[in-house]
Amino acid sequence: MLTELLEFMRTQRFAVEASCARDGAAQAALVGVAVTDALEIVFDTLDTTRKARNLRASPRAAFVLGGWLAGDERTVQFEGIADEPDGAELERIKQAYFATWPDGPSRAAWPGLVYFRVRPTWIRFSNFNHAPPRIVEFTSDQLIGAPANER
Repeated sequence: MLTELLEFMRTQRFAVEASCARDGAAQAALVGVAVTDALEIVFDTLDTTRKARNLRASPRAAFVLGGWLAGDERTVQFEGIADEPDGAELERIKQAYFATWPDGPSRAAWPGLVYFRVRPTWIRFSNFNHAPPRIVEFTSDQLIGAPANER
């Protein structure tokens, strides 16, 4: 099931990202995403954005992927912990991002552009294309460890 989840997530180039401001206000944005073999969500943003400020203050993030296409009633609800890797980890996630977004390297030189990685702690994969619908939840214990295609 994790392989199916990974395959679906990789068909989604956009997600709604939600985070909380220091005052507790909920904030959401549409972001371009990439998904690694470990089900990490990667996105770039400017360091002056609300999402960047929010995630630096409190790294908890949530995403919704899918639900955009008529007739395809599959969605992923994703919760996780964000960070801004550096060194080899930054290069690894940038390569995953650039594989999904070939124009990414042209933005890499923008002043203030940063990359966030969000590691999953909980995922719900809902597939209403089936009768009855198939809804599967994954906990952090199931999500940590080997790449999805090996679980």
